[in-house]
Amino acid sequence: MQSPVDTKDSLAVEAEVQRIQQRLFPQGEYGLVSRALGWARDWFAGRSQGRQAVDVHYHDFEHTLQGLLCLVRLFEGRHRAGATPPLPQRIFELAVLAMLLHDTGYLKRRNDTQGTGAKFTPTHVRRSVEFAAVTLAKEGLVPAEIWAVQNMIRCTGISADMSQIAFSDHLEGLAGMAVGTADLLGQMAAADYVAKLPILYAEFEEARRSTDGKPLAVCEFASVEDLMRKTPQFWERCVLPKITKDFDGFYQFLNDPYPDGPNPYLQAIAANMERLRDQLARSLAT
Repeated sequence: MQSPVDTKDSLAVEAEVQRIQQRLFPQGEYGLVSRALGWARDWFAGRSQGRQAVDVHYHDFEHTLQGLLCLVRLFEGRHRAGATPPLPQRIFELAVLAMLLHDTGYLKRRNDTQGTGAKFTPTHVRRSVEFAAVTLAKEGLVPAEIWAVQNMIRCTGISADMSQIAFSDHLEGLAGMAVGTADLLGQMAAADYVAKLPILYAEFEEARRSTDGKPLAVCEFASVEDLMRKTPQFWERCVLPKITKDFDGFYQFLNDPYPDGPNPYLQAIAANMERLRDQLARSLAT
């Protein structure tokens, strides 16, 4: 069974990532992942790369850590299941980098004084890919590795089209599916997911205003209540088919035991959807 980890505590998440990495690669070197988490703390705190501290409250550093924790647990589950081909340590490391970088597109440049990073919602994946290119080149990664990380970032988001991503090989594609799966499950399984939906709506609303009211499919909700009412449908009609078909059921590596045991992330999401329905029913009754 998975032990609880406080995703508000980056050191606690780092310790769990290191535990899993050491289990998967007992003879490996572990410095890159630890350094990358240090880089990420600096990115989101506004201490490097010419960016301000993160100023959005849904797609914040904890959101990234939630995805990271889910990602390494997916890889641990795949290892425990004996899936082939085995995951090389370098792919594991590049996937961790992709997760840490996948929402850096929300970070504003230092001279940007307009609004918050939420205005970049429609373009944040592209901006994250661009940020990764500059950042990882400075850290000494070779072009092929940077391209792999960028491809994994392109897998994030409900609208990611896997057929349009030019993966270098099968393992890179597998890692991309894991990153995309973890991005969705990590946030929707969080204990405070329902409570944070009004914050997500505020980000969507700022994104809509920043495009002069032009339609944005992901941001088109009439109100917070409209977003909340549509969230269970979003899970059932969009996210679940996405992780099952586009991401080839990679989430099943979280089943404990594999392959038919309960999936703690799906259980947490089901509880969140039930909590949300109850909350909406109570609001209608008053």
